[in-house]
Amino acid sequence: MVPRIVAHRPRRSLLPALAGLLGLVLAVLLAGCSSGPSGATGASAAAVSTPAWAHGMATVRESQLPAEARQTLALIDKGGPYPYARDGIVFGNFEGRLPKHQRGYYHEYTVRTPGSRDRGPRRIITGQGGEIYYTDDHYNTFRAVLK
Repeated sequence: MVPRIVAHRPRRSLLPALAGLLGLVLAVLLAGCSSGPSGATGASAAAVSTPAWAHGMATVRESQLPAEARQTLALIDKGGPYPYARDGIVFGNFEGRLPKHQRGYYHEYTVRTPGSRDRGPRRIITGQGGEIYYTDDHYNTFRAVLK
């Protein structure tokens, strides 16, 4: 009897194919979870469109501001009365941290800081074009407020 020679094909490993598929699925999932470049914090930034005046700067949604800042915004919407004598005065933008405009374009309002004996460092700045900015460090940095 003649021995029969059986040629064995090497088995292809499924491991490299599965690893490639898993990598592709992971890449698609991660791309779909990206929050985008708008600088908004919290939930998806796509839910709030960024107005032209706020492009290129940090943003914060009105709903994410401290309660005291939201109260100040409500007073601004009503036209006062304001709790601080200096609320509504012209903000000079002397440091140039906001876009340049003529004097009188911006106005500032105090945001109460719990525990502070004076006006504290927090302010809302409004512009004549409807812009709203928030600072919690006495004009060192600003975030555009998105409604």
